Amino acid sequence: MRQFPVLVVAAALATVTTVGVATIAARHYLGSTAATTTASAAPELTTGTIEQRWPRPGVARRSVAAAGTETASAAPQAAATPQAAAEPAPQLAPPQTAPPAPEQRLASTKMRCDNPNALGVSRTVQIDTTGGPGFGMSQYRDYDFLQPGEVVLTFDDGPWPVTTPMVLAALKAQCVHATFFAIGKHATWHPAVLKQVIAAGHTVGSHTWSHQNLAHKTLQEAKDEIEKGMSAVTMMAGTPIAPFFRYPQLRQTTDLKAYLAERNVAAFSIDIDSEDFRIKKPDVLVSSVMAKLKKKGKGIILMHDLHKWSAGAVPELLTQLKAGGYKVVHVRAKDTLKTLPEYDQMVAAATQPVRASNARALSAVVQTVD
Repeated sequence: MRQFPVLVVAAALATVTTVGVATIAARHYLGSTAATTTASAAPELTTGTIEQRWPRPGVARRSVAAAGTETASAAPQAAATPQAAAEPAPQLAPPQTAPPAPEQRLASTKMRCDNPNALGVSRTVQIDTTGGPGFGMSQYRDYDFLQPGEVVLTFDDGPWPVTTPMVLAALKAQCVHATFFAIGKHATWHPAVLKQVIAAGHTVGSHTWSHQNLAHKTLQEAKDEIEKGMSAVTMMAGTPIAPFFRYPQLRQTTDLKAYLAERNVAAFSIDIDSEDFRIKKPDVLVSSVMAKLKKKGKGIILMHDLHKWSAGAVPELLTQLKAGGYKVVHVRAKDTLKTLPEYDQMVAAATQPVRASNARALSAVVQTVD
């Protein structure tokens, strides 16, 4: 898989890039408490600004020079993937003597559209996540599946009361489906909101347990964040979710990307950053997204469904997408996410109400007196 190589190549470039990304990332989530003392041994795959991430025609790209990371070039090289070096080759299935078990697939909910002039969904694509493919041209370049004028709408950091339902209402009004990358802890706080997202037929992936910067974690700590988030979102959804994942702040390492490949989970980056963590006026936010989209021509758009200004911007954004002739693509997974039992148990234990062992009977403690 070819990734756009805005990476650490020399000490001076590393300093500039890391400081720039860290400054933006520090504000990317509500007071994110990203750890800075324990770093993963693997080099971080940084992204820089949107302008730096995006390639310019005819400009040679540097090698990503990290264990298991391939050299990027202008032509597709699907065979040279980070997973290929970081993992053993996929095992061939043994000869079958009996019919294979039926595939486990995500249930499909078709949105009823009462708006004859709605933006709607132009097409739905199904993704085979075997081997952990990456999507979003800011970091991954193997699978550019969008045609000119097509967009994928994605929302991070939910579920959240009030704002997530606002986003859902706006999407429903225009008969549009999107992809939501939910935080595990938020899902345990607001499971009913998450179920609304599921019921509306949107795709749900995961976004870690508590939105930590995984590049500043040990590999095991990062795996715990990823897996606990996956288990929590699945458990609170009450139904299998997509094996789709987005790194908080888009921060990752080669080891972490290889881990998703082992788990057959697709990594989603972005093409267009709404920067709604800093642009807090809906009209300015819409104008900014549309200007970037006009420049890029297509792409995966990143927004957040826990910001009130972001939720407030969605209706006008959809209106302008339709006016501009853009088409919405809905992304679904071929198979469902397989969570790990040990993390399922961990989340179940963490979400059980605690009752003191010496608690008295309720009637002895609480009485109606008037």
